[in-house]
Amino acid sequence: MIFKRLFGLTAVSVMTVGLLAGCGSNTTSSSSADTGSSKVHTIKVAYELGSKPTTYQDDAGKPAGYDIEMMKKIDKLLPDYQFQYIGTSSDDLLIGVEQGKYDVGVKGAFYTDERAKKFLFPKEFMGLNKAGLVLKKENANIKSLEDFSTANLSLAPIATNNGQYAVIQEYNDAHPDKKLKLKASDTFAIDIVQWVNEGRADGGVMMEGAFNSQVVDKGSPYYNLKNDVVFNGFAVIKTWPLFNKKEQDFADAYDKAAKKLKDDGTAARLIKEYTGNNLFEFSDQIKR
Repeated sequence: MIFKRLFGLTAVSVMTVGLLAGCGSNTTSSSSADTGSSKVHTIKVAYELGSKPTTYQDDAGKPAGYDIEMMKKIDKLLPDYQFQYIGTSSDDLLIGVEQGKYDVGVKGAFYTDERAKKFLFPKEFMGLNKAGLVLKKENANIKSLEDFSTANLSLAPIATNNGQYAVIQEYNDAHPDKKLKLKASDTFAIDIVQWVNEGRADGGVMMEGAFNSQVVDKGSPYYNLKNDVVFNGFAVIKTWPLFNKKEQDFADAYDKAAKKLKDDGTAARLIKEYTGNNLFEFSDQIKR
């Protein structure tokens, strides 16, 4: 009888421990689930791989560039979001963001009416870039699009889905008597420096940062041509992240963070670090 009573007590004790252990396990799982279900949204950020200094991969294979650093700063200001960076081509970025494969894309993009039909543009632009003409040294006296037109020079083709195409088209619409001959390219980006150097075109539209990384910076692909071609800027243009149309809440959150980074001088510091110039000094002169 004593043995049976002791056995019964032991069994009850084991069952009690088991039940408590089970309860503890469920509590842990519930806690993990709560953490996992907290409103932290993963945002897929597509970035163009070959758009230095705006977006590119550094020597360690990590995303880098002005737009990337701005997005990282924005991510820190938005505890409800976690950014995942995906390097890709310009074409895939545009198609992917439009179709929802990516939530947002950064590539130093310009605003165009055509893009506004496909993408959600936030209220706050992200950065600035200087657009200019790449020319042979003997044409260094060409300082503007009007000069280029007056000299009757040929312009390298531009893809219709490239923001630079819209810039030239807008110029042509505003200057019907001094239009540039605008040809559409079959590919999003052509090698402007090579086209101009080889004489396939008298000039081409390019961003200053891209020109510097291809020609001016020591060790750049066309560093040997630094005394043969020139870059003459003609406009400072706002650049934007491109949001999928369904990401309005995220775009609103981005706006608050981006404004803070511009107001506190972070954006100006970063753009000077990556381009050598504080283009935000020209903000009051920007037309588009």
